[in-house]
Amino acid sequence: MAATARRGGRRAAKRNPWRIARRITQAAFLLLFLYLLLWTRQGAARLPAHSLFFRLDPLAGLAAMLAARRPIAGLALGLLTLALTLVAGRAWCGWICPLGTLLDLTPGRRTRGAQGPGAGWRPAKYGILAAVVLGGLAGSITLMVLDPIALLTRALASFVLPLADAAIHAIERALMNVAPLQNGVLAFDDWLRGGLLPVQPAFVVANTVVGVLLVLVLAANAIERRFWCRYLCPLGGLLGLISRVSLFRHQVDREACVRCGRCADLCPTGAIDPASAYRADSAECIACMECPAVCPTGAIAFPRRPIAADPMPYDPTRRQALTLAGAAVAGVGLLQLARALHLPDRWLLRPPGATETTMNQCVRCGECLKVCPTGVLQPSLARAGIEGLWTPVLATRQGYCDYGCNSCGQVCPTGAIPRLDLETKRELVLGVAVVDQSRCLAWADLQQCIVCEEMCPVPDKAIELDDISVLDASGQGVLVRRPVVHAARCIGCGACEWHCPVEGVSAIRVEYSDKAGQPRGGAGQGRGRHRGQGG
Repeated sequence: MAATARRGGRRAAKRNPWRIARRITQAAFLLLFLYLLLWTRQGAARLPAHSLFFRLDPLAGLAAMLAARRPIAGLALGLLTLALTLVAGRAWCGWICPLGTLLDLTPGRRTRGAQGPGAGWRPAKYGILAAVVLGGLAGSITLMVLDPIALLTRALASFVLPLADAAIHAIERALMNVAPLQNGVLAFDDWLRGGLLPVQPAFVVANTVVGVLLVLVLAANAIERRFWCRYLCPLGGLLGLISRVSLFRHQVDREACVRCGRCADLCPTGAIDPASAYRADSAECIACMECPAVCPTGAIAFPRRPIAADPMPYDPTRRQALTLAGAAVAGVGLLQLARALHLPDRWLLRPPGATETTMNQCVRCGECLKVCPTGVLQPSLARAGIEGLWTPVLATRQGYCDYGCNSCGQVCPTGAIPRLDLETKRELVLGVAVVDQSRCLAWADLQQCIVCEEMCPVPDKAIELDDISVLDASGQGVLVRRPVVHAARCIGCGACEWHCPVEGVSAIRVEYSDKAGQPRGGAGQGRGRHRGQGG
C-alpha cells in the first residue's frame, strides 16, 4: 500500500501546476544568472543589473554594511527578498536561488522526513550565519565565500569557465589541423572570445578551492537532496529564521491526514516530519508547493498564519545555541588575532581606489577577477592575511592594470572597489615602481633595454632614461640608457613589471605606497627620482 501511495503521489506531482510554474521560474532565474555572469566583462557592465543577484542577497548586504559601518544604497534590494520571505517563507530558496536550482537538477538521494542522515547538522547553518554576522561586526567577512551567490559566481567565473575555455581551445587546436575547417574554427573563436567567454579567462589556483567546494556541494546530494540547503547554507539560515514568522505557512489538517507519507517522500528539504504528525518546519520549507498536490485528502494548505511557528524536535537546544554562538565568537576572535599578528606585506597592492578599509566589505564574489582584461587581479591567499583571504590583489608579474579600464569598480556590488570614472582612476596611485639595479639589464649588464620606459602609460612618463657612456668589452665607448623612476608620477599600474624581459623576478617591481588610493603627485609618495634598490 505504501509503495502504491508513493507511486500515485509522484504521478500527481508531475501534473502539479505549481511544479510547472516553479520549474519555469527557476529556469528563468538560472538563465538570467548565467546571462549576467557571461555579460559582465570589460566594457559591458555599466548598469547595476550585472550584480542583480548580489543586490537581492540580504546576507551580502547585511555583512557588507556591518563591515563598512554604513548603509550601502545599492544593496537595498535585499529588502525585497526579506519582504518575500516574510510573506511566503523561503521562496527565494525554492524558486529563485540559482544554486538551489542546480541542486534540484543534480540527482539526489531521497530520504523520508526530517530525520535523515544529516539531521544533526541542521544547526550548522545557523552557526555559519552567526560567524558571518559577527565577522561583519568585527570588520572581516571572509566567510562570505560560503554565501550561495558568491560561491556559485566565483566558482563558475574563475573555475568552470576557464576549464571550459581550455577544453574548447584544445578542440580548436585539433580542428585547426584539418585545412577545410580552419576558417570556420577561426570565425567561431572570434565570435566566442569577448562574447560568451572572456578574452583571457581568469583562472587562478586559489579559485580551485572554491571550484572543489562547489563540486562537494553538488556531490552532497548523494547523501540527501539539497544537503547544502538543509544544513550548511548561511543565507538559508537567515531566511529560515525569518520564515518562522512568515505570513503564509504549511498547515496540516490532522483529522483529514491519513499519514500516507506522500508529502514527506517528495519534500526536497525534509521539512515535513512524520514524527510530528507530518507538520512542516517553516524554517526549512522552501515553498515548492509539491505537498498540497500529492495529498490524497487535501489535508495540506498554506493559509495565512499570524502567529509564529511552533518549535521542532530537532531545533537547537539552549546549550547547542550557546555552543554555536561560542564557536562563532571564537572563530571571529581568531580572525581578529590573525589580523593583529599579520605583518604588512611590501607587495600588497589593491585595485584602483580600494584600501584595506574598503576591503572589509568585500563579499568575495570574484566579479572583479572575471572582468579584469589582463588577469592582474588575483585572489589573495596569504599576502593579505587570513582576514583578507580571497580578496582581490594585484599580481603585477602576471598582468597589469590597464590604463584604459575601470571595470572592476563598475562591477563591485558592495563598493569595496569604488566606482570611478576613467579619468579619476588613471590618476590614482596603486603602488610605486622600484628598479632592482642588480637585476636590470641596463644597470647591471650595461645592455640596451628600455622596455619599461616604453610601456609606461602615463602621459608625463613616470620612467625616464639616464644616458651614460661606458666602455664595452672591446674598449669602445657606448651609450647606455638606464631607467629611473619618478615616484611622484608613478601610479603603480605594473605595465613595466609585466613587460620586463628579465626571467623570473622582474628587474622592476611595484611595491606598496602609502599614497595608495590617492591621486598621484601629492605629498607622502616621494618626490624626485626614485632609482630603486641595489640588491
